[in-house]
Amino acid sequence: MLIREAAADDWPRIWPFWHRIVSAGETYAWDRDTPEEAARSLWMSPPKRVYVVEDETGAIVGSAYVTPNYGGPAAHVANAGFMVDPDHARRGIGRLLADHVLTAAKAHGFRAMVFNAVVETNPAVGLWKSLGFTILGTVPEAFDHPRHGRVGLHIMHKAL
Repeated sequence: MLIREAAADDWPRIWPFWHRIVSAGETYAWDRDTPEEAARSLWMSPPKRVYVVEDETGAIVGSAYVTPNYGGPAAHVANAGFMVDPDHARRGIGRLLADHVLTAAKAHGFRAMVFNAVVETNPAVGLWKSLGFTILGTVPEAFDHPRHGRVGLHIMHKAL
């Protein structure tokens, strides 16, 4: 698989799985009805560095971004977002993309990464822990999950 920086014309191939994941309402604290142009802005706008994963057929099967989580004297702390096309789950794409983004974040001068709102029922919590992230705290009942009801949002951290 190839991981590369995303180009603006990649968005039409990211949007279908972005929309599917967000509209499911299970992992992202974004409006489930986010219109496409707003979604593009959330995912692709500077200062975000956006990456895509292409499989052997050239299909985009995942995407991620890295961006400063804070500004000014705390701008060395990154934030990131990750999505893998559900039709390509359980193939190691998330781990591959996470390794790439963590390496890229460090190369771009970030010294830590923080996830502000990881849904506690998200299977990716296990991935983040295996990559060295710790849960700093959990905001109880902060996320209205469509199947589990109100669940917590983890704040997770990793030094780079």
